[in-house]
Amino acid sequence: MTSSSISVRELPLFPLPELVLFPGQSLPLHIFEYRYRMMINTVLESDRMFGVLMWDSETGKPANIGCVAQIVQYHRLPDDRFKLLTMGQQRFRVLEYVRETPYRVGLVEWIEDEPSSDAPFLLATEVRELLNDVIRLSQKLTDQEIELPKIPRSPIELSYWVASNFQGASLEQQSLLETCDTAARLRREAEILSSTRSQLAARTVLKDTFKEI
Repeated sequence: MTSSSISVRELPLFPLPELVLFPGQSLPLHIFEYRYRMMINTVLESDRMFGVLMWDSETGKPANIGCVAQIVQYHRLPDDRFKLLTMGQQRFRVLEYVRETPYRVGLVEWIEDEPSSDAPFLLATEVRELLNDVIRLSQKLTDQEIELPKIPRSPIELSYWVASNFQGASLEQQSLLETCDTAARLRREAEILSSTRSQLAARTVLKDTFKEI
């Protein structure tokens, strides 16, 4: 799906607690609720796409901005449950809900990053360097090798990849998903990685100190 796609459409929506999907990232799902089994059956008969929204337990509502999940593999279990492998595609904003039962369907518009006056390639280089430092320090602390998949070179793809790995920080991830400026997203990720590096460096010094005692 590209920016040349229809800019507004109806989309089945799947709210998930504390989970934020980013473009280009995979998401395995186990579909067992009856209403969402209905949704997947419908989706499989069309373009295999539905929207993933983070469910905010504090407000009791789904976020307004999410990411399309496209089914790339599926396995239908005997009782009509599904095991899915999906891939994040385009981000979207919910304009209104067309219906809410048996599952939510929204009228959505696609959103993309706006041009930035900052240099995202320089920021991407800084983020990669910080990421390498964090990995190196983590390996030193755990005495274990950390194997990473190939890290994207494109600034926007890198920004999504890094954000998707801030696990356990769904509100921060949602904020990054909603950011419509690649440089701003990378800048925030650099701040988070820099703080993480400082914390890991301090823990490494403590570890080395206790080894010498």
